[in-house]
Amino acid sequence: MKAFSYVNPSSEKEAVAALKTDGIAMVIGGGQDLLARMKDYIDSPDRLVNVKGLDATMTSTPDGGMKIGSAVKIIDLFEHAQVAKLYPSVNAAAIEVGTPQIRNQGTVGGNVNQRPRCWYFRNEEFVCFKKGGSRCFAVNGENQYHAIFGNEGPSHIVHPSSLAVPFMAYGAKFRVLGPNGEREIAAADYFTMPTLQNVLKENVLDDEDILTHVILPAPGIVKSGHYEVRYKASHDWPLAFSTVVLTMSGNTISSARVVLGAVAPIPWRSKAAEAFLAGKPLNEATAAAAGEAAVSEAKPMSGNAYKVQIAKTAVKRAIMNAAGLNTV
Repeated sequence: MKAFSYVNPSSEKEAVAALKTDGIAMVIGGGQDLLARMKDYIDSPDRLVNVKGLDATMTSTPDGGMKIGSAVKIIDLFEHAQVAKLYPSVNAAAIEVGTPQIRNQGTVGGNVNQRPRCWYFRNEEFVCFKKGGSRCFAVNGENQYHAIFGNEGPSHIVHPSSLAVPFMAYGAKFRVLGPNGEREIAAADYFTMPTLQNVLKENVLDDEDILTHVILPAPGIVKSGHYEVRYKASHDWPLAFSTVVLTMSGNTISSARVVLGAVAPIPWRSKAAEAFLAGKPLNEATAAAAGEAAVSEAKPMSGNAYKVQIAKTAVKRAIMNAAGLNTV
């Protein structure tokens, strides 16, 4: 890989300052994604700024929620008792990430901000939209793992983060620090669709911004469920998955958040499924119908129509999981 300088800041402000350079600077946490891209010459930064030493704690907030440092290891997120109690779907997503080795090295911030796993993007021979090119090779190529929602283009990647989906479902905010100070961004506004103006990025971070914390509000009276579908149980990215968070009034669903992963360029919130669920009883019939609603606007590509059925099943079983019903 290309030679680079390495900065080890002692504070988040020093980290932001270190990102200012005439060359290309990037942050490195666990390095599970970035180092692989560097070895494959997808990225060749002049400077790496280590953020592993930033906040790696999980603390309660005054409103009964939680504040999670971006440097928290994924395994620590999974093993945290308060996270498991308040946000069981975050807990369920964390244990599905990678392998034990990856979970012990990878960070929350790294998982949220990882780049697409599209095989054209990951191959240095293909200069696609995501790398400054003029085409998405998946359109007329191998697209069986690509998007079935948000297919307006120009890029048809799916967002690879496992944790971003339950974070969005629980209404998280992301604390971002940059040269002009800090700001909090709703998870629903943090991720960006690929447009010709923003195709090189997947989120709102500027070049000198860092994600410092995930802030989860108090969950309230909710039931939540999480369900993933993949080819194999170990070290495989999901084909489709879903987190649902249901605000309950007795056994009636007052309101719902339904978020799907691995089906769109961003964690995909299904407004159709949410609208259907409002006012319905929580049972298997409701779950099945909500799954149908969730995929009603899907637009598969030439090789990934099978993902429509999988996404429908993921939503159905996530709701059944929330209801405590058997999904086997």
